[in-house]
Amino acid sequence: MAEHTTYSFLDLSGALVHPDLGAYIFTGQGTGQVTVTMDTERSAHSVAADGTIMVSKIAGHNGKIQIQCQQTSNVHKWLLAAENALYIADTDAWAEMSASLRNTSDGTSHIIVGMSFGKVPDKVYQAEGQMVTWTLWAANIQNIPA
Repeated sequence: MAEHTTYSFLDLSGALVHPDLGAYIFTGQGTGQVTVTMDTERSAHSVAADGTIMVSKIAGHNGKIQIQCQQTSNVHKWLLAAENALYIADTDAWAEMSASLRNTSDGTSHIIVGMSFGKVPDKVYQAEGQMVTWTLWAANIQNIPA
C-alpha cells in the first residue's frame, strides 16, 4: 500500500492578540489563505579580489504575515477595526500585536510578535464579493517544528 500524507486548511488554529484590543481567535472561517514570509536572508557571500569567499551568517527573524480573507468575513472586520483603533492610539501601541498559528495535523507552529499593519487592503465595489489581503509586518517570527 502506498504511503501518503494529508493536509487540510481546517487544521489551522491560532489567535491574533493585542493588549489593548483583545484577541481574535483564528479559525480560518472566511479566510482563503495565510502566508508567513521571512524577510531576512540568513547568508551573504562576499567575494575578495583573489576569489576567496567570506560567508556571513546574518541574524534576524523579521518578516510578514499575509491574511487573505473575504471582504465580509469576521477576521477582515476585526483587522479593519484594529487598524483604525491603533492608527489613532499612542505610537507605543502600534506594534504590540502578536499571533500564534498552529497546524494541528503536523504539529508545526509560528509565534509572531511585534506586528504592525501595512496598508489597509484595497476595497473593490462590484457585483461579486471579493477577497482582500492584509499584510502585517512582524519584528520577530519563530518557526516551531513539530
